[in-house]
Amino acid sequence: MNADFSLLMPDRVLDAVERATTQRCTGVIRPLPSYINRVYTVELDDGQHLVAKFYRPGRWSRDAISDEHAFLLACSADEIPVVAPMSLAQGGTVGEVDGISYALFPRRGGRPIEPADPGNALWGRLGALLARVHRVGSRAPAPARLTLHPLITTTADLDYLLDNDFLDSRETKRLEAFGLALLDCITPLFEGVESIRLHGDCQHTNVLERPDTGVFLIDFDDMMNGPPVQDLWMLLPGRLDDVREELEQFLEGYETFRAFDRQSLRLIEALRAMRMTYYLAWCARQARDVAFLQNHPGWGSRAFWATELSELEAQLVVVCEVASRFH
Repeated sequence: MNADFSLLMPDRVLDAVERATTQRCTGVIRPLPSYINRVYTVELDDGQHLVAKFYRPGRWSRDAISDEHAFLLACSADEIPVVAPMSLAQGGTVGEVDGISYALFPRRGGRPIEPADPGNALWGRLGALLARVHRVGSRAPAPARLTLHPLITTTADLDYLLDNDFLDSRETKRLEAFGLALLDCITPLFEGVESIRLHGDCQHTNVLERPDTGVFLIDFDDMMNGPPVQDLWMLLPGRLDDVREELEQFLEGYETFRAFDRQSLRLIEALRAMRMTYYLAWCARQARDVAFLQNHPGWGSRAFWATELSELEAQLVVVCEVASRFH
């Protein structure tokens, strides 16, 4: 049987949770927002609420999921505020139902952070939190996870877009020219840069705050190996020249727990261009999915590609200007 989310009915979710916890469920099950995976809150008879996460088939191997869990458990062992997976009755932290891997997590509520105010002490706390996560991340690799590097991830993203007929011939030439120029410009910037386990998708929406634990990180689904600055730039509310005060507060908190290579700040605009390319490829991989098409009706049109290619080319100008200072 091929693994398929269409087979994942509520009764299969509840059965999986009951087997994994050896407890009965009340039957209360609520879906949580997640396009890639299927995520639910489930209530047990004792009143406890769990989060059941079912991983999209074909996206991550079991080893890659285990890398995510190992990182979370190592952070939790160091008393870092993350939400670590629970041990399952059948052993380990990864279960399987109908060929779909799943994991259980304790439910942790929190409010989204408000990072806009540069005078907010939040920036120092964010820096301290990420430094502690990175200190754990530096202790071991994640061999089954992606490594963020222009010649690995960005090359693969460009190849996927160019090899699958998403663009017409003129647009293809523009994307090819962009890709060649980008790789030529940014690859030298990554020479000698530290690569460790990272959160990988450290947007402000993945940072919550609670009165008891303060700020904490959620959703390590896109964890990867890469330069520590990747987890910094996605939190910043603007370009580097416009957020100096926030950056200094962040680095002050970070360097309380771990040294930060300030030379790696030169990677930020390159990483932004890589992220833009990655997001296009990520969408392209879902482009034939009915739910994706319903939510993105204009994706792939000529007007769409005209806008996206112009934005990529504009970012390339910024990237090359920054890179020229370091060559």
